[in-house]
Order: sequence, then C-alpha cells, then structure tokens
Amino acid sequence: MKPVNCFAALICGTAIAAALAFTGSGCATKKFVRRTVSPIEQKLSQLERNTSEHASSIEELDKGVSRADERALSADQRASAASQEATRAREQAALAGKSADEARSVADRGLTRAGEVGQTLGARIDRLDNYQLVSTESVQFGSGRSDPNAEAKEALDGIAQKVASLKRYVIEVRGFTDPTGPREHNLELSRKRAAAVVRYLTINQKIPLHRIHLMGCGSDSPVADNSTREGRRQNRRVEIRTLAAIPSDGEIASAGRASGP
Repeated sequence: MKPVNCFAALICGTAIAAALAFTGSGCATKKFVRRTVSPIEQKLSQLERNTSEHASSIEELDKGVSRADERALSADQRASAASQEATRAREQAALAGKSADEARSVADRGLTRAGEVGQTLGARIDRLDNYQLVSTESVQFGSGRSDPNAEAKEALDGIAQKVASLKRYVIEVRGFTDPTGPREHNLELSRKRAAAVVRYLTINQKIPLHRIHLMGCGSDSPVADNSTREGRRQNRRVEIRTLAAIPSDGEIASAGRASGP
C-alpha cells in the first residue's frame, strides 16, 4: 500500500472514531458519516493528484539532468578530441619548421658552393683572356664531301706537331661550305666537316678532346668569291685556329730560375 493511501485510511479511521465519539452511542448514522468523511476523501484525492504531479515533475527533472549530463559528457569528449588535434597540429608545425630550417641550410650550402664555383670559373675565364692566337690554317674539302683527303690530313698532322710543344692551348675548329644548295643542308655539311677534323685530331694525333671546340658555320663568312669555281673551292673549308696561354709573370720568373745564369 502507498504511503498516501495508508495516510488516507488513517485519517478516515480517525474521522469515524471522532464521529462515533461525538454521537456517544458508538452507532452513527450513514448520513453523518458521509458528511464527515467525504470532504476528507476529496482532500486526500487532491493530495494524491498533487503528489503524482510532483512525482512526474521530479521524473522529468531527472530526465533533464540526465540529458544535461550526456551533453556535458559529449562536450568534454569533443574538447578532448580538439585538444588532441591541436597537439597533432603543433607537432606537424614543428616538423614543418624543422624541414624549412633544413631547406634553408641546404640552400645556404648551395649558394656557398655556387659562389665557390663562380670564383673558379671566373679564374678560368681570366686565364682564357690571357690566351693568344698562335696559328690559323685551313683545309679544303671536295664538293658535297665531309671526309678529309690526303692533303687535308697532311695539314692536320702539321698542326698536331706544333701544339705538341705547347703547355696550355685550345683549338677552334670551324666548318664552312660554298652557297650551293639549301641553307640547312650547308649548315649540317659544315658541322660534319668540322667533326671529321676533330675526329682525326683526337683519334690519329691523340689530342685531348677537351682542348678542342667545334662549330658549323654553313656558307657564312666566305673567304673568296663564290661566283667562281676556285672561289667556291676555297670556301669549302675547315679553319683550325690554335690559341695558347700567355705565361704569367710567375711562370716566366720560374722558367728563368730553372734555366740558370
């Protein structure tokens, strides 16, 4: 039995006992009992309704508190996840900063190396400025031919003998043609003639390839009149220019000391 019902039964019993005591006979009429008990029962019924409503309100309040707890827990979880993401972001930023520092270090080393190479190249260029022309010779080729004939080979052998006594030298090889035929064809033919000369000097005369520079010039820069057969023959040529380094003051002094008085 619910506490409210027990309380109602107790009130009703008390009211009946009071009615009996009031009549003094222990035997009250039904009408009197109804008038006495009915108001009490109505009040008790209202009390039960109010108690039930309060219980419902408390239950809804409990549900609201539970939902609030769930939302608070979810918010804590999101905050924890956000904190973890922030930690990962900081770690990635630190790694990115480290990579950037390494990249800057590599770039600095590259710039330093480039500066050193630039200085070396500058020194080499300065030395190249001290080269002077030693000789210029030409060998002729047949019309449409790119292989040197016996006369051309004899001239190339003489050039090789001259450079053998040089310590620092370079050889420029430039090929030419007469204007007969298309320009592109003549340009390619002039390259082949220059390449044939270089091949002969390096293979037959053992001249180091790094000392030779070649270029095909086509029919440009003729040395004779192309309107004549002899002029065209002279223009079908390869020019070989030999340049040697001018000895520095230190080298001259060293050579003087070595030769003695």
